[in-house]
Amino acid sequence: MARRRRHEEHDNHERWLVSYADFITLLFAFFVVMYSISSVNDGKYRVLSNTLTEAFVSPVRSADPIQVGDEVRTLEPQMGDPVVPERNQPQTLPSDPLSERGEDGSLMESRTLEAVENELARALLEYADQGLVNVSRTDRGVEVEMKSSMLFESGSARLSREALKALRNVILIVKPLPNMINVEGHTDNVPISTISFPSNWELSAARAASVVHYFAKLGVASERMAAIGYGEFRPLSSNTTAEGRKDNRRVNLLIMARQLTNGSAYPPGTSSGGDG
Repeated sequence: MARRRRHEEHDNHERWLVSYADFITLLFAFFVVMYSISSVNDGKYRVLSNTLTEAFVSPVRSADPIQVGDEVRTLEPQMGDPVVPERNQPQTLPSDPLSERGEDGSLMESRTLEAVENELARALLEYADQGLVNVSRTDRGVEVEMKSSMLFESGSARLSREALKALRNVILIVKPLPNMINVEGHTDNVPISTISFPSNWELSAARAASVVHYFAKLGVASERMAAIGYGEFRPLSSNTTAEGRKDNRRVNLLIMARQLTNGSAYPPGTSSGGDG
């Protein structure tokens, strides 16, 4: 019987094409992923950039935003904590305090200024205890004296985070009022000469303007406010000592006794210059 001859199977020399095709497919997928990562959507990039900038540069915001409208309330004070206006209860100050003036006008105005002074003193109690703020009455109105050390870094007119927190408490109180607001910047007599501030005049005026801009940003009517720079020329203490120079570096916030009337907060025969 004749044997059947087996046909030998030939080796498939093209099997490498399968591996090669798999490799090319993976390589293609790799470059697609790399391209998608490298492609930047300008719009999304700007949104991300602005968000990060705001998070790291802007002041810290509470998760429960502060209401600066007509509806505010006063928190129950904790031991050692200042009382600041909050939401959901009627404001303790009249919405238009000078509109309820009596026939002579002076008594109602005096009561209103006293209420404003008390509210500001309670709202800024934390800073007053540290010797950084002083709230007082003058013949021109209610004056809030704030040390520059709590508002600005040395030689700068940029408000600090602590300053923004303190000023927000003030804005909640003064925003509903019709009274004019003067912001007055003061320095010591140590000369300054930089590109931004050639002298203490510019520094004091820029610091006052920074406060005014922040008030306007949070809704205080711009026509009610004035930024004034006195430089080193209205000192509280002697500039010969470090403590005296520290006292002289300040920003005074003055809630004027007169409300805005026909573009002027001053009665006939008076002027805005001078501390009185």
